[in-house]
Amino acid sequence: MTKADIIEAVYEKVGGFSKKEASEIVESVFKTVKQTLATGEKIKISGFGNFVVRAKKARIGRNPQTGEEITISERRVLTFKPSQVLKNVLNGLPAV
Repeated sequence: MTKADIIEAVYEKVGGFSKKEASEIVESVFKTVKQTLATGEKIKISGFGNFVVRAKKARIGRNPQTGEEITISERRVLTFKPSQVLKNVLNGLPAV
């Protein structure tokens, strides 16, 4: 599913909005999510899951072609943990 598909779904399922307004709503949601994660805050969407930014320390890695050791720089990574409700839906179980 692409962003255009999400905009189309919002347009069809939520009445009273033009396609342009549906696009602005979706863009606004994504912008808010990006800004929140950029500050390091956690996003919890009930019935869906949690988005968390974690810090990874610098570490030593290996170039698989040459075997040479290289330093992998520290960075922040985004993790997602699905809620039990989402896990149940994915596995064909009733949502709790």
